[in-house]
Amino acid sequence: MKETRIAPSQSTTNSATWTGVQAYVLASFCLLLGVALGYLFRGSASPAAAQASSTITTPQGSGVTQPSPNADVQAALAQAAAPLLEAVKMNPGDYDSLVKLGNVYYDGQQYANAIQYYERALAIHPENPDVRTDMGTAYWYLGDADKAVAAMETSLKNRPGHPQTLFNLGWVRWQGKGDPKGAIEAWQELLKSNPDYPQKEQVQQYIAKAKEHAARG
Repeated sequence: MKETRIAPSQSTTNSATWTGVQAYVLASFCLLLGVALGYLFRGSASPAAAQASSTITTPQGSGVTQPSPNADVQAALAQAAAPLLEAVKMNPGDYDSLVKLGNVYYDGQQYANAIQYYERALAIHPENPDVRTDMGTAYWYLGDADKAVAAMETSLKNRPGHPQTLFNLGWVRWQGKGDPKGAIEAWQELLKSNPDYPQKEQVQQYIAKAKEHAARG
């Protein structure tokens, strides 16, 4: 299933200032990832990543083999990360660069590195629901559903009704925790809090499937 995206939060949009070269490199990098299986999506997208048709793979341990990045992808990743790493080296508290580094590594499927920079960014602005949900989703792709759920529940305490968090929380509860009722609860809250949610019909279909699962016990 192809990835869907929601618009990034205002704080994320304002922080994502990229040079033309950086944007081109990251867009090319995301496109090189190609089409892969996946359900969850990242909300704190950089402008370049949002323009690219990147998708996200299923978590480790799911039975689906994740593709290994080829040399071109690895080179593009290194090129995109290099100026951000330099910025963080010069100023360890550079929040914008920390978030962008997390995003670059996330899109490159280097989830442990992504978590490292998301954690550093959240130490500065712990209230950001996009970054915390992205960190939780990275934990999910590393196979740690418990940390994923914990991060997303914290995100909802900071921003009740946050659509990206509720969408991803539903999947992690269902597929990671075997809790279809918990998934239904998250998705119903998503539709209640966001009546104009663009993927409303899709979420309704997921709710129906989760109800079938719950009914089977």
